[in-house]
Amino acid sequence: MTTLPVSWLLFCLNLSGKESWYKKRLNLYGLLLVPFITVILVWTNSYHHLHYRSLSVDQTTPFPLLKIEPGIWYRFYMVYFYVLLGLGSSLILKTVKTESIYKRQNYTIFFAALIPWVVNLAYLLGFRPIANLDLTPFAFIIATTLIAVAIYRFKLFDILPIAREKVLDLIQDGYLVLDGKNRVIDYNPAFKQYLPDVLQSKIIGTHIESLFPQQNDFLDFLKNHNSGKIEMRILVHNASFDLEADIQYLNQHQLNNEATIIKLQDLTATKEDALKSKLQTEELKKLNQLKDKIFSIIAHDLRAPLVNLSEVLKMINTGMITPDEFKTLSPKLSRDILYTTDLLENILHWSRSQLKGYGINKVHFELRSLITNEVNYHLPSATIKHIKILQDVFPGQIVYGDILMIQIIVRNILNNSIKFCNEGCEIIISAAFKSNHQMMICIEDNGQGMSAEALEMVNSGTGVSTKGTKDEKGTGLGLVICRDFMERNNGTMEVYSESGRGTTFKLYLPTNEQRCIAEG
Repeated sequence: MTTLPVSWLLFCLNLSGKESWYKKRLNLYGLLLVPFITVILVWTNSYHHLHYRSLSVDQTTPFPLLKIEPGIWYRFYMVYFYVLLGLGSSLILKTVKTESIYKRQNYTIFFAALIPWVVNLAYLLGFRPIANLDLTPFAFIIATTLIAVAIYRFKLFDILPIAREKVLDLIQDGYLVLDGKNRVIDYNPAFKQYLPDVLQSKIIGTHIESLFPQQNDFLDFLKNHNSGKIEMRILVHNASFDLEADIQYLNQHQLNNEATIIKLQDLTATKEDALKSKLQTEELKKLNQLKDKIFSIIAHDLRAPLVNLSEVLKMINTGMITPDEFKTLSPKLSRDILYTTDLLENILHWSRSQLKGYGINKVHFELRSLITNEVNYHLPSATIKHIKILQDVFPGQIVYGDILMIQIIVRNILNNSIKFCNEGCEIIISAAFKSNHQMMICIEDNGQGMSAEALEMVNSGTGVSTKGTKDEKGTGLGLVICRDFMERNNGTMEVYSESGRGTTFKLYLPTNEQRCIAEG
């Protein structure tokens, strides 16, 4: 009798899915404390009479009955008894589901528990058909019968396999269970998507090595009977899956009772998103570095020449320098203005290209006319250094791209070549078909070239700021813009250079729209 209310509450907690509460030792010990004390007090009642104040035999009835006069602990235990019965019954009512089979189960259990509860309460309150006759044991017979009906008629515990099937069918992760010899003894439908069609017909009883023959690390992990996680990549139906296998090895130290549960979680989309996020982060990092560099250029390199020009003009207006002195300063001022103009043009075009929604106007255009215009534009600066610019571009050679962007690319490369050429050097511009759909533009000089470190930075997309042979200023922004604009026009740029032997730029541009669409 002392364990009855505790057992009832534990049963109701388990049935309602709240078994985690009594798995805490402190809660379980608290429940068992009162029954334990009660048993001790009953055994030793003759010394203190705390449970039964007195016990006697009533001979006035048709047959002898035990007459009990309860003590203080008896009344306390009855309160404890009904509190636990009430808590358990309330849990049963709260877990009533909408499906009829669940309602029949829970209501049957509830009314089965209510019968001895009511009968015992009537006994305690004095409502007895025969004095001192406790009908509670007979009520328990009825309650036990009703619970048996709930178990066998309504399949109280057979609903769990049905729930298991429904749950596993809805789970998108693949699950499989292996026996002690790593043979499949159970799996869910989601697991079949990771197997070829030829292996899906017979899975139960198949060794795991036959299902995943190429996954050596995964198989070794299983052979060692370890619990943990391991990643693997499989190829099924021409699709690649990145999976994480969560392995739980179970061993109850009993014969033929070993099992391994494996959950296969698809990480393909997660890894793709992580890779995209990483690439975007790196791209944003580069853009931020370039942005900081542009602001630095604006604050220093763009401002300084304008300040110098402003100061010279003030000195002329105030008569602080003579016209002859101004003629001496004019070449340097001219270089500064040209540098400032080119720099400002690069910044404006690059900033405009980074704006969201900026459109690229790709058309077919003749390459020779564009090259000629750019050569004429750079002739004054080339003439100052006695540099020859030779072009070998035939008329009628057509490329497909944004004219303005290609113009900026050629302009920056020519400017770079002139800057790093000594007096008397040559710059050769040529163009030739690499294939039916691609044109190669080659701009080659025999100037001072680049160091290996500078060349590596240029090829990696990092700007390099170096002064020219006549101390011409450089920002390193031009070649970064060139590479960016080439990519936007579905082209590529290759740079070859050797210190003291010159530099060669090779630009590969599409010649028709179909190639742009294919590569885009």
